[in-house]
Amino acid sequence: MLCLGRTLGPPLFCDPIRVRWCAQGQQSQQGQRGQQSRTRSWKFIVPESKLGSRRQPGVTFPEYSLEKHSLDSLREAVAAGPPYPRKLLATLRGDERTGARALYERCLREVRRTKAERKRLEAMLQFESTARQNGFLRVAGVDEAGRGPLAGPIVAAAVILREPVDGLNDSKLLTEEQRDALFDMLQGGGHAIGCAVVSPQEIDSIGIQAANYAAMLRAVDALLEAPDFLLVDGFAIPGCAIPHERLVKGDRRSQSIAAASIIAKVTRDRMMDELDAAHPGYGFRRHKGYATREHIDAIASLGPCAIHRKSFAPFAKPLVTGELF
Repeated sequence: MLCLGRTLGPPLFCDPIRVRWCAQGQQSQQGQRGQQSRTRSWKFIVPESKLGSRRQPGVTFPEYSLEKHSLDSLREAVAAGPPYPRKLLATLRGDERTGARALYERCLREVRRTKAERKRLEAMLQFESTARQNGFLRVAGVDEAGRGPLAGPIVAAAVILREPVDGLNDSKLLTEEQRDALFDMLQGGGHAIGCAVVSPQEIDSIGIQAANYAAMLRAVDALLEAPDFLLVDGFAIPGCAIPHERLVKGDRRSQSIAAASIIAKVTRDRMMDELDAAHPGYGFRRHKGYATREHIDAIASLGPCAIHRKSFAPFAKPLVTGELF
């Protein structure tokens, strides 16, 4: 076999291999030397360590004709996403058609994005891994949603992940569709989940910070499997007997906290959607109780309703004191 030396380089997102465009000599039936017809074929030279016991090094695949693959079929294969088959990548890289080159560049971008996402998700397990190395077996992430709005409850969640979950991130950085999909994935994935709600009336009674702590503690207590270590977004929890670590921006740094943030956020958003029907005119479905211009104008027009936090501005009356001097 004569290798012409046109090296295509290693394919993307799979084990390194060398791909060469070869001319394969075939002797005529009369056995005349020098009278050869050449046919093109792909030869994949694969390192033995990458093949496993069932395959042999230097595997030559059958003839692979580019003309057999339409751009539509290649687009369909690329749309499936990484990891991409080796032959697909080799085909795209060797195809001179403009559409095929564009598909290859798309593969490059997708592979880079996938690798960056995998690296991000792996980094988000560092605190869970450290806790387990220190002997803790049931590590729960804890987060809340709804501290800042003028209306509605605080919702907190605690989650013990059974396994890593692709796509987890701070719930505020995800779209509603992404949050809903991850919510369903978490609920159906065998993970331990606890959730707690603190009403607007209790928030007014004990104050927002105490209500925040209470929601987190109740979410942890709601877990069917008691955790032995907590990763908490932003706060150390006063009075919590379980060892825990406070992580600033923890929902971007820990998969467990990110999972809790999604459970809390989606649960509260769905509650606010229902409260929108019970209290029309305020737009709770759109702003979820936050102090948007629409919400402020509605309060000015309609006054506060039963789910507004009366201890919050603009409802709370300022403290009036006499002259100091």
